[in-house]
Amino acid sequence: MRIFIADKLAPFAAGRLQDLGAQVRSETGLGGGALTARLAELDPEVLVVRSTRVTAAEIDVAPSLALIVRAGSGVNTIDLVAASARGVYVANCPGKNAAAVAELTFAHLLNLDRRISENVSSLRAGVWDKKSLGAARGLRGRRLAVLGLGLIGRDVVRLAQAFGMHVTAWSRRLTPSEADALGVVWAQSPEAAVQGADAVSVHLALTPETRRRIGASVFDAMSVGALFVNTSRAEVVDHDALADALSARGLRAGLDVFDAEPTAGQGEFEDPLRGLASVFGTCHIGASTQQAEDAVAEEVVRIVGCYRAGQPIPNCVNLAARTGATHVLVVRHADRVGVLAGVLGALRQGGINVQEMQNTIFDGGRAACARIHVVGAPTPEICALVAQDEAVFSVTVTAV
Repeated sequence: MRIFIADKLAPFAAGRLQDLGAQVRSETGLGGGALTARLAELDPEVLVVRSTRVTAAEIDVAPSLALIVRAGSGVNTIDLVAASARGVYVANCPGKNAAAVAELTFAHLLNLDRRISENVSSLRAGVWDKKSLGAARGLRGRRLAVLGLGLIGRDVVRLAQAFGMHVTAWSRRLTPSEADALGVVWAQSPEAAVQGADAVSVHLALTPETRRRIGASVFDAMSVGALFVNTSRAEVVDHDALADALSARGLRAGLDVFDAEPTAGQGEFEDPLRGLASVFGTCHIGASTQQAEDAVAEEVVRIVGCYRAGQPIPNCVNLAARTGATHVLVVRHADRVGVLAGVLGALRQGGINVQEMQNTIFDGGRAACARIHVVGAPTPEICALVAQDEAVFSVTVTAV
């Protein structure tokens, strides 16, 4: 098994993957044509990425590629359509960096309220300005609106409650009863959630429905002078609307993600929000703690290990939620060579397409049961052809 690691991963990961019997090659900083050329040369079976984009071009040049692991939570940097069309598994590592991102979220909230970075800049410039930079409202007793309640959002809720804040939450799947169990106030929309909030924190996954969802309607509903933090994805926020709200409503923003981020770890950075006095940014470092990197690497090793062992792929994001199968053919049979080949041959002869198949072995290893999901009803003639094999005990067909 050949594995190519295209981004920085915890140092122990390569050795652990080698322990699985893999040949591991690590090379960071590749992008575009360089990555395509390297994949064509090495033809890995497994590709591990973190921030590197994987397009259809990269997938097409590696015939052996069977698994792409995103060493992080989101998979918006991977062409899922192209991967699915080629039968390539795509898996991620959700929740492994949740604590790190939640911690950075609160670092931004505290900085926005207590003006920490401004104090540091003033002191480094030789200016003591307690009069203006000592003004803060404090977080205890304030209301925080959390938009998106996945693993990171829930960690932020717990930290907010520990700080004595009141939390209102909105998430597409959050129900009022779940909100009650979490100790938060349920809101039916982002606009409703931010009404009266002293601070807003965004933790939305990037989907077609959430792209630029946090726009003018949300910012117009926020309180004057509120704090706004985004440590999720830049694309879920309309940055033009944010820029307008910063001046019109006196918002202060802490951002870990930007529309125009460099692809490399270091480089020139130009973004319309960068120079605004009320914007305080970090370089997309939400998941960049040793704890998070170690946890993600452990999950990468686990995912590859399951793939290597022929087990279901953990956290696979591109399997069909429901297939087009119309019937299930159940064949109980002796565990002998060629039995399943005969079953599949009969189905092929009848023009019946197999969508999924599971063959379960019974204790003792003498018998098995195959459940085959197919498109189209196997005819009595096909079933009779399958049953001709003396190793077949029974054949049944059930409509899905």
